[in-house]
Parts: sequence; structure tokens; C-alpha cells
Amino acid sequence: GSASLEFPRLLLPFWHRYRFFSAPSTLLKASTDVINRAGYFKRHIVSGELTYNFQTSATSLHQFSPLSLQYNYMTSHTDEFQKIMDENPYLKVAMRDVMIPKMRYSYIYTSPAHYRSPIWWQMTVSEAANVLSLGYLAAGRKWNERDKQMFKNPYAQFFKVETEFRKTWRMSEHTQLVGHIAAGIIWSYGNSNGAPYSEQFYVGGANSIRAFNVRSIGPGAFSPTASSNSYLDQTGDIKLQFNLEYRSRLFGNLYGAVFLDAGNIWTLRDYAERPAGSFQLKNLPREMALGTGIGLRYDLEYFVIRVDWGIGLHVPNKVGFYNISNFKDCQSLHFAIGYP
Repeated sequence: GSASLEFPRLLLPFWHRYRFFSAPSTLLKASTDVINRAGYFKRHIVSGELTYNFQTSATSLHQFSPLSLQYNYMTSHTDEFQKIMDENPYLKVAMRDVMIPKMRYSYIYTSPAHYRSPIWWQMTVSEAANVLSLGYLAAGRKWNERDKQMFKNPYAQFFKVETEFRKTWRMSEHTQLVGHIAAGIIWSYGNSNGAPYSEQFYVGGANSIRAFNVRSIGPGAFSPTASSNSYLDQTGDIKLQFNLEYRSRLFGNLYGAVFLDAGNIWTLRDYAERPAGSFQLKNLPREMALGTGIGLRYDLEYFVIRVDWGIGLHVPNKVGFYNISNFKDCQSLHFAIGYP
């Protein structure tokens, strides 16, 4: 759930002297998320942010959030999950109650509307608690000292970069080919030796590699086994994803699609609990999960209803190209709203 209030101007002194391409805005937003993993845990994320939006041209949009505060906390968990966390130090750090004071900047480029083959690109840079840690440093605390607190809770400290690029080739009035690339990296340091659960990357699901369920791939060539089944959600510090989709109208407002998805996540550090999970450039080709599939899109003009049937071709934790042992185990069906 979320609530927001948007003002059609920048609530900043002196900014009225600058002229923008269109009316700038100031956004105040509060939200709460509940993550319920049945049989294991229930987790809440409460956040608030102040964001300024302004366009410097018809194609360039800037978003700056000088203040974004997020609190992640566990409301309940089972004895089984407590045992899992006790056996895995990495998971214990990622799932602990934590404050995340962030600052974020995004740049979004969109091609002019009349372009036949437009592009869209977004770059987001964010950081957490570096200003707060400088305050602690001035007060005599060490930069790399762990578990310094904000509002009686440890705070996360990291630097994060994310980017997305999309290009659309319009082949006819109702036919197009869409290419998409997404990448990201998060580096934790200072007060943190691991990124919070809510900030980590994952692949799989309706908007990622559609042959696999959400958070079921990676990191790297890591494969959960009976002795390491703690990673109910497989997440990482680095993400790389590629998508290619061909869309064509079948009849009326019903469209068909054929797609090819690839990608994975990795950790920046080596963890004994997740062997073969760290990023190694030489292993990149064989550690890219690969899937294909077909889908249907029904365009209601104000939103799109979508169903995708994904079929796995390659998983990173096995040898060979087509290394799916059983065809029935490499399928995934996704229902969603909006294009992927």
C-alpha cells in the first residue's frame, strides 16, 4: 500500500528562477510492503521519500530523492527459519531488522514520439548512510566499525548503480521487435558486510527470465541442495539480464509474442554457504540462464493483460548447453498486467 502527494512545482528556494521544459514537481510518498513466506517468515518494509522531478528537454527527465528512509523488520518467523538463519551468517545479516537512509538520483531518456524505432534508457545511482557514517566518524567512531545504529537499529551502508536500456523496432503498424538490457551492482561496506534483503537483485518471474520462477536462479552456478535449502530466495549483488521479444497482432486487440530471455545474478564476495556464487568474468557465458517461450497480450488500451509460457534451455549449475534433465521441470507460466 502507498499514499503520495504531488505538488506541481519544486518546493525549494531559488528554483523558481530556473525554466524547465515542462512543469517540475515535488513528490511526498509513504508506503508499506508485507512479504509473507508461508512456513518461514513475515517481513514488513515501511518507507517514506521526498522526490523532485524535472525535465530539462523533451527527452530528458531527472528524478532526485535527497531523502528516502526505509525500515525493514521481521514481524514473525518460524523455528525452522530461525535454525536456517543460525546456520547461515550471510542470511542472518540480509534478513535482520535494519534502517536504510538513502539518497537517489535517476536520469531517464526517451526518444521523441515520432521516432519509428525509439529507445528508452534509465540510469539510477543511490547510496545509503554515507553522510550518517561521516557524522559518526566526526564523533570518533571508526568508518568500518559494524552495527552503528540509527533509531536503535543497525543501518545499512552501500553504493548501488542500476541501468536499463530498451529499443523498439517497429516492423509494421501492429508488429514490433523489442530488445531490453538490465544491469546492476550493489557494494556494501562500512557499517554493513552484506546488502539488505530488499536491496538485493534477483532474476526469474514475469518481468525477467520467464522460463524460471522468481528468485529461483543463481547466484552464479550455486545450486541449493538438501543441506543448503536455506536460500528460499536466491539473491545477489550483481545482476545482468537480456530480453528479446517479437510481438504481432493476431486479431482485434489480441497480440502474440515469442521471446528469448537470458541472465543471472552473482555475489561480489565468496561465501561458503553459497559456493560458486561469486562473479567471475571467465564463467559468464556458461552461468547465464537461458529460456524461451510464447505469450499472449490483450490490449485494453488503458492496460495490457499478459500471459507467458516460458521454457528453460540452460541452467547455470549444470554442464552443457541444453542441460535440462526433465522437460516438465523447465516450464513456468506467468500471468501479469503490462508489458514485461
